[in-house]
Amino acid sequence: MKKKIVSLLLTGVMAAGALAGCGGQSIADQQAAGDTTADSAEGEAAEETVTMAAADEVDGTEITFWHSMGGVNGQAIDELVNRFNEENELGITVVSEYQGEYDDALNKLRSAQIGNMGADLVQVYEIGTRFMIDSGWIIPMQEMIDQDNYDVSQIEPNLAAYYTIDDQLYSMPFNSSTPLMYYNVDMFEQAGITEIPTSLEGILEIGDQLLNEGGAGEVMSLSIYGWFFEQFLGKQGLDYANNGNGREEAATAVAFDENGGAANILNAWKDLSDAGYAPIVGKGGDAGLADFSAGKSAITLASTASLKQILQDVNGKFEVGTAYFPSITDEDQGGVSIGGASLWALNNNDPKKLRATWEFVKFMISPESQAYWNAQTGYFPVTVAAQEEQVFKDNIAQYPQFQTAIDQLHDSSPEYVGALLSVFSEARATVESEIESMLNGEVNVDEAVSNMADTINKSIEEYNLVNG
Repeated sequence: MKKKIVSLLLTGVMAAGALAGCGGQSIADQQAAGDTTADSAEGEAAEETVTMAAADEVDGTEITFWHSMGGVNGQAIDELVNRFNEENELGITVVSEYQGEYDDALNKLRSAQIGNMGADLVQVYEIGTRFMIDSGWIIPMQEMIDQDNYDVSQIEPNLAAYYTIDDQLYSMPFNSSTPLMYYNVDMFEQAGITEIPTSLEGILEIGDQLLNEGGAGEVMSLSIYGWFFEQFLGKQGLDYANNGNGREEAATAVAFDENGGAANILNAWKDLSDAGYAPIVGKGGDAGLADFSAGKSAITLASTASLKQILQDVNGKFEVGTAYFPSITDEDQGGVSIGGASLWALNNNDPKKLRATWEFVKFMISPESQAYWNAQTGYFPVTVAAQEEQVFKDNIAQYPQFQTAIDQLHDSSPEYVGALLSVFSEARATVESEIESMLNGEVNVDEAVSNMADTINKSIEEYNLVNG
């Protein structure tokens, strides 16, 4: 399997923040100095096929797992790791280490040495997928799946689809989510609205009813979030980037400016804003939650993984309803893609560690583990059979709103799985800044779209130039 070392480590394209040093000579250092060891390692990697040790050969093996789950989610990770360490009969020990936010973990990886990455398994957010594939750091999960004859049909197809390129599953879905529309059932009933809108166009039509009859202070607390922009494109059935959304081959430019998708989104957003229905509530996926949970806005958009937090914050003040993420118009026929993160196996040239890593991954996506993970966090159970676990059934009974998320996932086609982009972190920041500028009246829709495309295309060009 061909792997290449990404010299873009020198520029830090994927994340903001300084490169953290952790001793030794890093990949970037080796390249900057023309280190012959790095050249040799790259040449060997080009033809390398990694073989796992047998399961009965890993007694006493310790692996390190880097994750980015804090708070309650981090506690759930710790519990799963403890269960594995106590229950596995192969003598494997997993040491889990919280690395801070996703970008922090990537920055730490950047300073690692070839063959000694500091971790054996790392959790990386979905928009880091193209970067990780290009990095030369990883062993695709497909290699372990094939060597172990693992049945991938156990994995939710629409979750696996995101991380599958050229029929290879590169990483294992773990904490996956989609966005939902949350609405205040009491306000809708008071306004006499019996049909829940399925589009921004439909929300615009009922705005006055919600304000004048439903008692809403805001129709919609719509956070300025790059992930939502991507979902609105997918709901139109349109690509974010060229080259098959960056899946047929690496994207060389965005497509949303030429296919009209971005303009459709921004025009609909501006209509809601101009009507006074969707005031600016801030950037980021959680920016709209406070107004909704306080009973101020009638509608908000948020991740499926936010459901428990929303219900906890609302605390029975009103009934919370869930619906599919809205399209732009009622005629749109696209679907949603996932967010969250997946598990990546790092190539440390150690067959025993690789086998231990794979055994741990299988445990983490087992029906029992995934039912527990879903109940504790609100993320999708990755494994289909997890839905047969009593823990999952009890959770659905307690939180029936989550069934909307399951239904939406199953109703979306894998063709709307979303884009892979080398510079997605910067792209999202650019999209958010331009939407904010447009809503503040600093630029019009066409200017905002043009600025988005120009800035992101420049980042893609620079990345591809360095890594071509």
